[in-house]
Amino acid sequence: MALHKRGPDFQDVYIDEFVGLGHRRLSIIDTSSVANQPMWDRDKRYCIVFNGEIFNYQDLKKNLESQGVSFFSSSDTEVLLNLYIREKENCLNQLNGFFSFCIYDRQEQTFFLARDRYGIKPLLYLFDEDKFLFGSEMKAMIEYGIDKEIDYQSLHTYLQLNYTTASNTIFTHVKKLLPGHYLKVGRKKIETHAYYTIPKREAGNQNLSYEAAKVKLKELLEDSVQRRLISDVPLGAFLSGGVDSSVIAALAVKHKPDLHTFSIGFRDEKFFDETSYAKLVAKHLQTEHTVFSLTNDDLLAHVNSVLDYIDEPFADSSALNVYILSKETRKHATVALSGDGADELLGGYNKHAAFHRIINKGWQENLISSLAPVWKSLPQSRNSFLSNRFRQLNRFAEGMKLTGKERYWQWAGFAKENEALNLFTEETKQKFSQQEYEKRKEELLRFIPNHESIGDILTTDTSLVLPNDMLTKVDLMSMAHGLEVRVPFLDYRLVNLIFSLPDDYKINRSIRKRILQDTFRDVLPAQLYNRPKKGFEVPLLKWFRKELKSMIMDDLLSEKTIREQGIFDYAEIEKLKLQLMSSNPQDIHARIWALVVFQWWWRKYM
Repeated sequence: MALHKRGPDFQDVYIDEFVGLGHRRLSIIDTSSVANQPMWDRDKRYCIVFNGEIFNYQDLKKNLESQGVSFFSSSDTEVLLNLYIREKENCLNQLNGFFSFCIYDRQEQTFFLARDRYGIKPLLYLFDEDKFLFGSEMKAMIEYGIDKEIDYQSLHTYLQLNYTTASNTIFTHVKKLLPGHYLKVGRKKIETHAYYTIPKREAGNQNLSYEAAKVKLKELLEDSVQRRLISDVPLGAFLSGGVDSSVIAALAVKHKPDLHTFSIGFRDEKFFDETSYAKLVAKHLQTEHTVFSLTNDDLLAHVNSVLDYIDEPFADSSALNVYILSKETRKHATVALSGDGADELLGGYNKHAAFHRIINKGWQENLISSLAPVWKSLPQSRNSFLSNRFRQLNRFAEGMKLTGKERYWQWAGFAKENEALNLFTEETKQKFSQQEYEKRKEELLRFIPNHESIGDILTTDTSLVLPNDMLTKVDLMSMAHGLEVRVPFLDYRLVNLIFSLPDDYKINRSIRKRILQDTFRDVLPAQLYNRPKKGFEVPLLKWFRKELKSMIMDDLLSEKTIREQGIFDYAEIEKLKLQLMSSNPQDIHARIWALVVFQWWWRKYM
């Protein structure tokens, strides 16, 4: 029952003397009962439970049929099962899709589990001396009555980044299978292997000219979109008003002229509202377009629902927008395409422009750095153009003084290492291992050398930010409403192409996501270009000072609550609360939100 929202259409379990396999189904391809899971092969030796979609399953099926395999359903699940039976782990390299699955071999009494290349679908597991558990969400693990010992290295990382990082979780004994990895589980034995890694440019170096690369990009992205239109239930597309989702919609409408697009807008927050651009694109592409125009009250009304659904501390506040967008979209469609992944692959974030400037620094960058004391003294917040600019200049000046690895880590987070550690009481600090934390951090930053390139930064974003933040957010918030979100930019053929291209095809001093923008310039309205990138943000600062003030001051972060709980140092929490109400809040709302999410989670699950 813990996962009923992920799969509202059907549930079943298989149980024998040693094994229990359960599945909740969201029916999308072959909605008939023969495609239900757990699914067995004809000989009743192998059983599969599978979350995701295999988009090239029809090609794989033809190939299997030519080898004499017969099928009883028209589902991708049965194709995957039969492919595994023939090819074992080698089947993974043939799959184009997103997935986490487990196949049980009843004869050998072994399990094979795998996760897609980029971590679009989650897979958590626990292995100890007397059991092996796995699931799509922490809720399912908690239902089993697991040992809920907090991993304080994960908590320390969370207080900096606002999310936990695989392969670890907030609990010491629960792990996440890394993207592009598989597990083999036998009696008393577990092995983890990688089957995919993001290719290094030297390995792929195709020496494609810029024009040839544009042609190849367009061809692969269109094929990716076309493959992701396969569905036996209603399908639409998110349309934010940015280039990424607009490109996906433009390619989708070529193959699905009745495409329904969806966007979310903020009536009370004109600074963050981009629906005018989304409407412009929808009109240009002639899609059936629905705008969900929300007030701050509408957003606020969903805060508790989002906090309730989060089953491991996760504090990317834009999850609230994705939650509402998914909820409203689900009234019209069961599947939605999104533009996720393009920023990480092609250098779309402010930090990518900042890295580019530092890597190629001149007198302007040196001047910004020398004025560091000035930026530090000016008011900083995300809530207006000017104070946001001061915030960015201050972060840039601080970042210039650091090594590539440290610069990346600081720009990836909202709190510095010492700021996060200072939040712990002396007793909590005893449970925290600096050595283990440093080891994990080193692994997360393994792609960044002393003199970093843009390629190193994008590789790290694709292995760290994308699965742990962006894809977690989309999976969790869409699945809360039984909506499947597909991400055409993360077709592995396209990703491999992009990582084989020179850095300057992706970003230069004047343009980000250069090759994407240039490739599709003729199919999108001109107004979409050369406008500032805005995040998918929530007016947290305003709420914390007004509507949610009591929740913070008198409840979740009150002195009584903090002291009784014993994890955090109340004197440090009080400093954050004072800064929140000051004229120079900086990014404090994001840090407060991380604490609010953790406290809510703690109260619910601990």
